Amino acid sequence: MNAIIPILAQAPAQSSTMGALDIILFLVAVVFVIGFGIYKGKKEEAASAGSDGAAGYFLAGRGLTWWLVGFSLIAANISTEQFVGMSGLASNWIGMGIASYEWMAAATLVVTAFVFLPKLLRCGIYTIPEFLQYRYGKTARYVMAISTLIIIVGIPTASVIYSGAKVISIFFAGIEFAGLDLGDLTVGCWIIGISAAIYVFVGGLRACAWTDLIWGAGLIVGGAIVMWLAFSAMKAADPNDLIQTKVENSSATVEDLKDASAYERFVLLNDGKQGEAEAKAGPNLSGGKLHMKRPITDPEIPWTSLLLGLWLPNFFYWGLNQYIVQRTLGSKSLAEGQKGIVFAAAMKLIIPFIVVIPGILCYNLYHKDLRAEAVTKNIESLAVLNESGPKLIPLSEDFAKLEPETALRVIEHNARLTKQPIPDQKSTAAELVAANSIVIKTEDKTLKESGKLVGYDYDASFPMLLRKLMRPGLTWFILAAIFGAVVSSLASMLNSASTIATMDLYKAVKPDTSDSSLVGVGKFFTVLFVLIACLIAPTLKSFDAIFSYIQEFQGFISPGIVAAFLFGFLMPRTPRYFGVVSIMANIVLYAVIKWMVGPWLCANGMWFSKEISFLDRMALCFIIIVLIGFITNIVNPLKNPVVLPVTDVVALESSKGAKIVGAGVIIAMCILYYIYW
Repeated sequence: MNAIIPILAQAPAQSSTMGALDIILFLVAVVFVIGFGIYKGKKEEAASAGSDGAAGYFLAGRGLTWWLVGFSLIAANISTEQFVGMSGLASNWIGMGIASYEWMAAATLVVTAFVFLPKLLRCGIYTIPEFLQYRYGKTARYVMAISTLIIIVGIPTASVIYSGAKVISIFFAGIEFAGLDLGDLTVGCWIIGISAAIYVFVGGLRACAWTDLIWGAGLIVGGAIVMWLAFSAMKAADPNDLIQTKVENSSATVEDLKDASAYERFVLLNDGKQGEAEAKAGPNLSGGKLHMKRPITDPEIPWTSLLLGLWLPNFFYWGLNQYIVQRTLGSKSLAEGQKGIVFAAAMKLIIPFIVVIPGILCYNLYHKDLRAEAVTKNIESLAVLNESGPKLIPLSEDFAKLEPETALRVIEHNARLTKQPIPDQKSTAAELVAANSIVIKTEDKTLKESGKLVGYDYDASFPMLLRKLMRPGLTWFILAAIFGAVVSSLASMLNSASTIATMDLYKAVKPDTSDSSLVGVGKFFTVLFVLIACLIAPTLKSFDAIFSYIQEFQGFISPGIVAAFLFGFLMPRTPRYFGVVSIMANIVLYAVIKWMVGPWLCANGMWFSKEISFLDRMALCFIIIVLIGFITNIVNPLKNPVVLPVTDVVALESSKGAKIVGAGVIIAMCILYYIYW
């Protein structure tokens, strides 16, 4: 340990490179851990004499202990989706506000352990959609299975591939292997996708669970090392450069920064005055980046979303999302599952300190590098502008602020294509973006949009920290943990998607299929889904915030699914058709609010801000669907309440110790909110 501290204390002045030793250690670590997982999985499968068949491949033979469940939940969740996407939003103007996803998840997990899991395990199900068949009928199961497959493959799976490739493309820029340019985003996508497909194809959920135990621990340690190095770099940084990154309502000066410690500099640059005047001035003037409370006008996480909107994606993700819940369905017993979930909840409390804070630090330290990455990212869209091509070009406020003259050219370009007049007021960055939003609207379906022009590539924040801070002897460890987590998360998603496709759709058509044949079908779907996701992943570079992309599109199904399960769990006389109505109505409602009602309300000054945030859209959908549920229960309740099946696949005795620790987790979450509110 003493030998490591001097290494951590150093803040390198130049970008690090991958030395030969780091490359060898990286490859050895990845191959060893994945091989270990497959070995353990095969060993346990042999011990069961292959008697558990499909349950063995899809649910690890229902034999996962609490530490495997806990670490597996964290490793399946914490991947480049967080290290790239969440760090990126923190680097931008949201700051600690994005930590609500993590801290609310802790409370959500506790509820999942003691409300959702007992009912799901009691039914002995393989998949979440399978529960809907018991409660609402086959149609509800098929509707959820199909919509969930589209979401899993097209959004989190593709986004994890993309964000993992983002790390590879930035950190390995200029490095070739076997004739492949590892700095190419598309090449990185295929490397990650194929690696994960092989992993889950051979080992199933057992292999994922055992490697998650190592990757989960490695991620937490690796994230802590990156944060330590970032604070070390903060202490050594030039105050004249740092001052350029302070939040607009900060009163910090160069003199204040000169004698301040690393943490004091962090606070001076990112903390600011709170108050209504500052909140009205813009989303980044709400107390700076170190406060959870965001103004009601915030387009990402307004404080109103903390009342309901943010709980919905959390309950969907942690309680009803197949690739997460599949770990808990594989628990050895209800008590083991509950202890594992509560353990994961406790770890969620520390994730913002190793993901969110490094993102904020990256902007302070390397804003010029993030600007350079954005310039590269903008080349394709600017080429459209220079060639007067047929594509419309969206603008970000950062870009308009940094390059107002180019922003004016973009507005003129878009107005020429849409044949609309250019608005007069366009002097500030916000006015430029508003003017562009007006002229870019068109009913001409032949006009497509290019990638948005951005001022900073915020999604490059965590990869940038790696490239700038890593020292020889540490690089291999951090990259191995991140690459392993990417492959592990992706393998989990592929395994869950293949489970749904096999058990909810294929077996429904051919119910007499043997267990061994089902495993083969599952492997076929694994290959199919990874091919689809790898084709989608490179196209996500057009989004300026990958984390927002993930949450936005899950809103099409998550409120409806949460409502269907809550009524299914708590109101046994709810009509069976409500399961389908809930999911389908949410898809329609979300689309109508997003593209029709929302813009009309905002344009006529009937909403709090210029746009209804996706979290508030989720809340509105959920409220409407819950009202529909109550009305159907009053008007057309079932004569006889639905009695769910009870199986004995695992012991169903609850854990008293987990309840005590779970209560402690919720109290700790409340304390953290109080500190950072």
